[in-house]
Amino acid sequence: MDDLEQLRKKVDEVDEQIITALCERAKTCKAIGLLKKKNGMPVRDITRENEVYKRVKQKAVEFHLDPVQIEAVYREIVNMCSAVQK
Repeated sequence: MDDLEQLRKKVDEVDEQIITALCERAKTCKAIGLLKKKNGMPVRDITRENEVYKRVKQKAVEFHLDPVQIEAVYREIVNMCSAVQK
């Protein structure tokens, strides 16, 4: 059971890294939102969003992850980050 606890601790550490990275992404997107507002641009940029989905799906394949699942995760991340731009 010690192995299980160690692995769970590792998962908790990775979760902390993910949350930290999401916070950094949200802060950056908020700055992007301010620039967009200043320049009269819309929050959503479908072309850019599609580029993000394409890139992360390619990365998913490289890391032997399911690209469909990764895209679903990133759709939620993009929605979250679009909300902070408003």
